[in-house]
Amino acid sequence: MSSPQHPSPAPISATVSTVRMAIAKLHAVTVTQADLHYVGSITIDEDLLDAAGMVPFQMVQITNQSTGAFWQTYTIAGARGSGIISLNGSPARHFQPGDKAYVVAEGNVDPALMRSHTLNVVFVDLQNRITKVEVQGPADPTPA
Repeated sequence: MSSPQHPSPAPISATVSTVRMAIAKLHAVTVTQADLHYVGSITIDEDLLDAAGMVPFQMVQITNQSTGAFWQTYTIAGARGSGIISLNGSPARHFQPGDKAYVVAEGNVDPALMRSHTLNVVFVDLQNRITKVEVQGPADPTPA
């Protein structure tokens, strides 16, 4: 519904083939390792990857809740049930064991589907064990 104060959004141009959107999130995981001398990436417990719908080598954005640092890299599967969240290579300067972080995977979504798109959010305890998995959609008033 449109009004002078709240106009309807303009349609996305027919020239836009996809829209970059968040597709999965690991919410407030605890960093368990920081390995400066590794080649790069983030190692994530494979159980967490599966629960979120993420896959190895997928690009992710990582935000350090403790310091505000932001990094983009790719995922590597860690041992199942280990709770590992290891920042490898350069990001080890910005993420230390004990820091809280958010890991967000992106995907390209067809513009026709973006308003109905959903986000998988995985919540964990202090040992990075899964406590809850939510599928959040456009009608959810308070996304994580």
